[in-house]
Amino acid sequence: MTDRPSGADDAPRRPVRSRDALGRPLSPGAPGVPQLPDDLRLTPQETLTKAQELLDDGLAFYAHEVFEARWKNCPDQERELWQGLAQLAVGITHIQRGNPTGATSLLHRSAARLRTVGGAPYGVDAPGLAHYAEALATGLSAEPTPAADRLRPRLHSGELP
Repeated sequence: MTDRPSGADDAPRRPVRSRDALGRPLSPGAPGVPQLPDDLRLTPQETLTKAQELLDDGLAFYAHEVFEARWKNCPDQERELWQGLAQLAVGITHIQRGNPTGATSLLHRSAARLRTVGGAPYGVDAPGLAHYAEALATGLSAEPTPAADRLRPRLHSGELP
């Protein structure tokens, strides 16, 4: 079974594989979280709105997928922003999966990228999110499993947890 009809185009088809809320593959045929389309193309504001909804629902892996789709299709001057946001979301995913070491590494990389972003493109509080990512990474040594509400950053200015 594939996720697009046979002959739809010449692109390789990907087998459908359900994933859980943390993005982990499930056994064939197991129900999972609805997947995002491979060819997802959203405007910057649509990307931020969808990603914020996913983060608010505790679905950081899927927020990462939304950011990654935008990163792959954005102008060169925006790549650091979208890659930094994708790394932030996947860092949170690693926390949710119980991998503080991987989370720490990704959160530090996210912070470094977000610090290179000037201002607040599309209303994103890049400096605030960089600070959030660093604080979250640093805090993992004392609290490897932070409360769920600490894993739902606000992407726009003035809304960080």
